[in-house]
Amino acid sequence: MHRRGFLVAGLATALSGSRALAQMKMDGMSGMDSMPGMESGHAGHDMGAMAQAPAALPEGEALRELPLLANEAGRSGLFRARLTAEASTARFVEGQDTPILAYNSTSPGPLIEAYEGDRVEITFANRTEGEQSTVHWHGMPVPADQDGNPMDPVAAGADRVYAFELPEGSAGSYWYHPHPHGRTSEQVYRGLAGAFVVKAKADPIPAAYGDTALMFTDLRLAADGSMPDNTMTDLMNGRVGDHVLVNGQKNPKLAVTLGAKRRLRLYNATNARFLRLAFANAAMTVIGSDGGLLEAPVAADEILLSPAERVELVVAFDKPGAATLTTLDYDRGWMGPGRPADAGLTLLTVDVADMPAEAMPPLPERLRPIAPLGQPTVSRRLVFTETMAMNPTGMEMGFLINGKAFDMARVDIVARAGETELWEIVNQADMDHPFHLHGTQFQVIEHERDGKVSKPPYLAWKDTVNVARGETVRLVTRQERPGARMYHCHILEHEQLGVMGIVDVQA
Repeated sequence: MHRRGFLVAGLATALSGSRALAQMKMDGMSGMDSMPGMESGHAGHDMGAMAQAPAALPEGEALRELPLLANEAGRSGLFRARLTAEASTARFVEGQDTPILAYNSTSPGPLIEAYEGDRVEITFANRTEGEQSTVHWHGMPVPADQDGNPMDPVAAGADRVYAFELPEGSAGSYWYHPHPHGRTSEQVYRGLAGAFVVKAKADPIPAAYGDTALMFTDLRLAADGSMPDNTMTDLMNGRVGDHVLVNGQKNPKLAVTLGAKRRLRLYNATNARFLRLAFANAAMTVIGSDGGLLEAPVAADEILLSPAERVELVVAFDKPGAATLTTLDYDRGWMGPGRPADAGLTLLTVDVADMPAEAMPPLPERLRPIAPLGQPTVSRRLVFTETMAMNPTGMEMGFLINGKAFDMARVDIVARAGETELWEIVNQADMDHPFHLHGTQFQVIEHERDGKVSKPPYLAWKDTVNVARGETVRLVTRQERPGARMYHCHILEHEQLGVMGIVDVQA
């Protein structure tokens, strides 16, 4: 595949939702190789991006806790609330109001906290202007008709109630975001995303560690404070902005005492940014993944969060001074110009005082049992590819699964509820694809790349896994509830261009 073709095509584009392809016009493109910024791998913006330098955002403000969504039920065992998606404004830069979309007038949206065993009833009010929307409860074990998938939209101006039970054993760090057909990418990058924490009735993590959600979002601002529309580079690679925010702030500060331990839940709620993270001057221990706690704590020097993944950490602040959460370089593959410089970003600064903390209780050696899903009885193979083809009007580029782009009227897989399956996800494309499966948590059993097979460092419940370019990931999964479920790349622009399918789970 010649990447030069992507660069040439990237100057004038229309997105064809009906064919799930980016249509790249070639009119008047002669001599373009000599244009500044068009060399393969150049780090500049493409011509659809804003030409000015990114706006400077204030840094160093005290970390804001995500606001809690109030439970209106008034009794234990039931969580009842109202969630409204609507136009709002945010002030990222002094003196400029940025139009955004928000849940209950805040972005990220309010933190929802409920407990295993609770019944949840949330009235969703779609007040986005002229657009359908949904609420997808990402990773949560909800019935198919409550999952907020693209086949079940909520019209602009309409309300609907999402109702489901949280089963025992479902404690974990989930999140919620829109999933309407053809508009997911725009609604998320304009502000619609929030965290949903399901708490255990008996939590082995000491309460003295606290419990703080850190939601990473991605921001691009134009000179007038608005959010520019997606460019062709965004459609090819996924939208990566100029700023990574934590709970809506750039590099906020958190103050702790010497020797403190903090429980942190990290959410990658960006459209397409891969976050390879390290904590300078502090020690990280992984205690949980997408679907809740691990069997035992695992020390880590760094972690990789692909879009939509979550991780739970206990961080020990045993050295005085500044402890910074920073990004390391990660090559996820990039087409054309504008590859972001992701290394060396400081996302969070923790000020560790000289005053020692009260003695912290130890982290338990065992957290919970995780039973392996066992021997699968069905095997499936999903192959991610890219295609390019010339037609009379220009060049077409497609992102496909098993040679097909998403069709909402087509069922791609028929499965049986309660049956254990082996899914082999093969990435033959030029960039990484984070793979997400609705309706259940799965277990990754191995990775294969260049003929080398490796096992995951620990057994975990996952709903999203990165599949690096040239890699095959094998996972074991079991759907317990009947109904239509989605599987797709969680680079949201790729999902929107057709990297999605439907599995019909039958009773």
